[in-house]
Amino acid sequence: MTPSHYEEELSKLRDTYTQALSSDIDALKVAIAGVSESSIIGVGSGGSYTVASLLCSLHEAYTGRVSRPSTPLELICNPNLASASPVFLISAEGKNPDICEALDRARRQSARTVHVLVNRENCPLVKKAEELFEVKRHVFDLPYKDGYLATNSLLYDAILIARAYSELDGVQSPFPQSFDDLKIGDKSIIEWAASIGDFAQHAIKAGAVFVTYSPILKAVAADLESKLAEAALLHCQLADLRSFAHGRHLWLAERPDDCVILALIDPSLEALWSHTTSLIPKPDSCLAVNVGGSAPVDLVKGIVTGMYLVSVIAKLLGKDPAKPVVQKFGRDLYYADVNNLVGKPDDENNFGVHSKAEVLGAHWPAKTQRVAITRAMEAARDDMLQQQFKAIIFDYDGTLCPSQRKEIAPSREIADHIIALVRAGVVVGVASGRGGSMQDALKEVIPEELWPEIHLGLYNGGRRTRLNGEVPKETASSEFISHVTRIVRRLQSLGAPIVDIRSTPPYQVSVRFREGIATEPMWFVLADALREAGLDLYRMVRSKHSIDVLEEKVNKSLLLADIIQQNKIEPYKILTMGDQGAWPGNDASLLEHRYSLSVDIPSRRMDRGWKFAPDHKRYVDATLWYLSHIRIENNTFRIDI
Repeated sequence: MTPSHYEEELSKLRDTYTQALSSDIDALKVAIAGVSESSIIGVGSGGSYTVASLLCSLHEAYTGRVSRPSTPLELICNPNLASASPVFLISAEGKNPDICEALDRARRQSARTVHVLVNRENCPLVKKAEELFEVKRHVFDLPYKDGYLATNSLLYDAILIARAYSELDGVQSPFPQSFDDLKIGDKSIIEWAASIGDFAQHAIKAGAVFVTYSPILKAVAADLESKLAEAALLHCQLADLRSFAHGRHLWLAERPDDCVILALIDPSLEALWSHTTSLIPKPDSCLAVNVGGSAPVDLVKGIVTGMYLVSVIAKLLGKDPAKPVVQKFGRDLYYADVNNLVGKPDDENNFGVHSKAEVLGAHWPAKTQRVAITRAMEAARDDMLQQQFKAIIFDYDGTLCPSQRKEIAPSREIADHIIALVRAGVVVGVASGRGGSMQDALKEVIPEELWPEIHLGLYNGGRRTRLNGEVPKETASSEFISHVTRIVRRLQSLGAPIVDIRSTPPYQVSVRFREGIATEPMWFVLADALREAGLDLYRMVRSKHSIDVLEEKVNKSLLLADIIQQNKIEPYKILTMGDQGAWPGNDASLLEHRYSLSVDIPSRRMDRGWKFAPDHKRYVDATLWYLSHIRIENNTFRIDI
């Protein structure tokens, strides 16, 4: 008999398995390790939802951080899901309109890095990801595509994620080298599938199957339900072993001939399943699949087992799950224009009230104090609208370019705005925790004749110069800097996720962490170590990518003072802009200035440091929004917000 398309896809699983074991997952491991201190959101549809569920299950098992698999529509309708958690969007072909829109909504709402995992380099999802800031792309190409149901892409991505968690946990060879060594009991999965014909016949006759499962195998159950439902093979209900006991057992009493039970279990629940079957009226209508454990390889084994179970049922029904007849209405449903059919949150008229309330811990539930915040916002905005400015000072990382460890120049669009301001006679300054690397990056995008006109505050304002100035190699020593460096190195030796310690006497020590690690919790780790040494915690500031411990009197406001002195400009004629405006953010001193704007986290003061840009505009996008509202007038400018 000629094999079905679905059976042909299953025959390729061996090659996919081998490819998955040899694929380079270093970047994926860095991404997962980087979110180990956070809950995550996994997003996908169909087979990709299975991968998202597997990702979240493993994340909970290994990190203890409650995580949630989500469909794209859940994220589209409630983008707040992404507001505080890293997001992983998963799609085999990257062309599903829902996942593309979910990426757009997640990026609008989230201040955290968004990750995209796909199996096609040239696809709409990757193209959209390339247009957005702080979206990490993980592309694992497959030489062939799945049919209607996810098979090879699902196995491939599931193994990559399972390998990542296993290897991060110190298990370097978590999978057997041969696909045929994936066993259920003492049988290969293919042998197991050949032995379940009677159960499959019972299931087809009943027309419905209860899939009850061990919680660790929830992703396996989700995939089985997805395949049985999407291919219209059987009606399927899911419930873990104890949820089944809370009422769903009534089906067995009222409609015993209309359902069978498939139990997905691991050794920890063998006794519970044995007790359950001893009480069930028709135990011969039950089939248990014991995957042999709860390790990542066992979850993958369960997913493959489900694929072969579907194949057995489909063959008995005379159906090909890989090539169903899809009606036109089904294709139209799939390609619905979600962008226009599901309204976006209205945040254009928020004017920073939400972000100011959030930084004060008063964002929800809404209290009467929100009225006071709104009045303060209106007063600050009206004051800003009336002011005429002669100078502007920017933070660098997170404001002029994306906040990341690698050193890149600002975009052409940002550079053009800076050039226009300088050519109009406006004094421009840039302050950063970086040193000469920032100076080099700016030189790439600013014409040389304008270099003398741009003021720089390097090392958090410790070293002031011009863009054309030389950055001397510092030879000064500092007992404070040396002491802090010793403390940080000790933390590193104890296992703190520190990857780089840069001492720059007499200005600062800059501490960088493993990629993806949020600096907020690490600030407390470092602060406690400095507190024990009797050091002043006020000198510690953080950005998105580093924590800087500053020498006394070093801060970004020193650049402001220099510009006032050198250019004879009144303080109130200067506008400052940064992304980390609330202490211990490294722009707190910059946004303490009377006229200041935030592109992400505002100051906690009510009369300054507001984020007036729309909620979904953050970092460089917010900077561009502000710059697009600047009106230059004879060596000065106003900002029309």
